Amino acid sequence: MTRTVKLDIGLNAAFITRRWEEPENWVRLTAELGYPYLEFCGDVIDPFFSGDRSYQLRAAEAARRAGEKYGVVISDYYTGMATHRFHGLSHSDPSVRARMREWIVQAMDITLALGSTRLGGHWDALSVEVLADPKRTQEAMCRLYDTFRELCEVAAQKGLTALYNEQMYIPSETPWTIEQAFEYLTAVNSTPKNAPRVPLYLTIDVGHQAGMHYGATGDDLDYTAWLRALAPVSEVIHLQQTTPDASHHWPFTAERNQQGHIQMQKVIEAIEWGHRHWRENRLYGIIPPVQQHFLILEVIPGSTVTEERLLRELKESARYLRQYVPEGGITLTVEV
Repeated sequence: MTRTVKLDIGLNAAFITRRWEEPENWVRLTAELGYPYLEFCGDVIDPFFSGDRSYQLRAAEAARRAGEKYGVVISDYYTGMATHRFHGLSHSDPSVRARMREWIVQAMDITLALGSTRLGGHWDALSVEVLADPKRTQEAMCRLYDTFRELCEVAAQKGLTALYNEQMYIPSETPWTIEQAFEYLTAVNSTPKNAPRVPLYLTIDVGHQAGMHYGATGDDLDYTAWLRALAPVSEVIHLQQTTPDASHHWPFTAERNQQGHIQMQKVIEAIEWGHRHWRENRLYGIIPPVQQHFLILEVIPGSTVTEERLLRELKESARYLRQYVPEGGITLTVEV
């Protein structure tokens, strides 16, 4: 027996942040730039800071309607920079943890209003004090696993189909190694079996292998190794051009491609390898493999990058990516 896996490109809405405020423009620009999928960004509609609840849902629904008009699918809703600024779900004080959990639950409603059923991002950072104490670190990790299990249950009740946690490259933002990613996904998705819940998947960013600054070595520094090991449980994969020692979030322009080390052919080959070897994967039988990959370009432009340059570089990046993922996407056929 065989199964199919679809791959296509999309664009993260971080390029919109602080620049365009009208939902029509958010989606129209995505279509004009050449991307059939838009990963919506929490910094564009934030549950706590973007007006009141009425505005948030109206804006999300307007974006959904614009997607129908311009032929753009909103693939998922993803955190932006805001939630990276807090300890959030791993904070030692329960009131802080509860507040971030509230952010996530409210974000679920925005996700559904956008016409999507997928929510992901990163909502926590272990503190220096916690990381200095192995016992406190273990306690914090167990709390995170418990919280994600609960959130997966809430997501199922609301009608979502998946939650995502993004792999990072510093010890405070977990998971930051391949081994820790396996532990994370196993802990959250294994028990209890009878709970009505959606799966927690991993988001792999091909520029998040810069852990050498904190002592990471070997496969943890190799984006193709991450993809071979975990792409089958990473429906959303973030693309960026970058150097090995940083996460620059550059576009795929001729200039940046000369400076960076990300090669799209290697990305696709590593994804395919992971699926063809799924039966040998440690997560086989614990979590179902994904049936599609949204290859999301995540460019985070500096404030001094003009709108004209930004749009030009995003369009050039789409043309570059289409050399490897043609219009309509790629369909892989793999044995079950």
